[in-house]
Amino acid sequence: MGREFSTTLATSRSSNEVSFADTVFGFWDSSNSSNDRDVDDDDDDENICTTENNKAFWVEQDQLLKGILCRTSSREIKVRQATKELLRELNMSEMLCVCRPPVVAKSCRNCLLRELCDRLLNLGYNCAICKSKWKSTSEIPSGEHTYLEVTDNLSNTKSGAVKVVIELSFRAEFEMARANEEYNQLIRRLPEVYVGKAERLRALVKIMCSAAKKCMKEKKMHIGPWRKHEYMQAKWFGTSERSTVEPLPTVYPTRQPKPKASMLSFDLLDNIHGLHCPTVEVV
Repeated sequence: MGREFSTTLATSRSSNEVSFADTVFGFWDSSNSSNDRDVDDDDDDENICTTENNKAFWVEQDQLLKGILCRTSSREIKVRQATKELLRELNMSEMLCVCRPPVVAKSCRNCLLRELCDRLLNLGYNCAICKSKWKSTSEIPSGEHTYLEVTDNLSNTKSGAVKVVIELSFRAEFEMARANEEYNQLIRRLPEVYVGKAERLRALVKIMCSAAKKCMKEKKMHIGPWRKHEYMQAKWFGTSERSTVEPLPTVYPTRQPKPKASMLSFDLLDNIHGLHCPTVEVV
């Protein structure tokens, strides 16, 4: 818990430094000089400082991201390994989708979550499907999101239940079409499937949302409300309902029907035993 607390402080410190830098730039923008030469010098200094601060920001975010992703616990490792094996099995199996039959379940997110939850329960994990919902505000629109959560009430009774979040499309949640290379580098560090403690996820969301805001600011583009920290955080840390569902039906391979020959085809004669047509010579 100490190491995680230090990570939170480091992330918070990064946000404060960004805010401080924005304040300084605003002060420089509002300052006036007495002659044209001073104005040109100030512009050059501002550009240099802006570039240096941008580089420092991306380096710090990259280091923070790597530090959080490298940390793990024995509980997280067990759930992560079990999830990995089950996803490999589901990728090879044929489960019927109940949302859009006869679509295979592995191509449906809801059915994949449902089947993965059921198999984790069979392995003894206290797993449930969590569906979070949030209302629209002046800053963000309303929405909902579904993910898995494994709760361990016996790991640490002093700090309460330990929650391990399973997000099947974690990297995709932060991808942006017009991102710069620095942001894309952070994206490539993210796992496609996140399996880890909720506290670690909270820190990752804060880093990536701060990076997305910085990326759009450098490209002089407006950031969408669905990219904001408040919206992204609501997906996994808003008001949610836990539920378990029945397992999906298995699709068994059906017997292929034999091809039917037309009554007008000569191939039918070859399939009838004892019936042979003599060859007729045409003169």
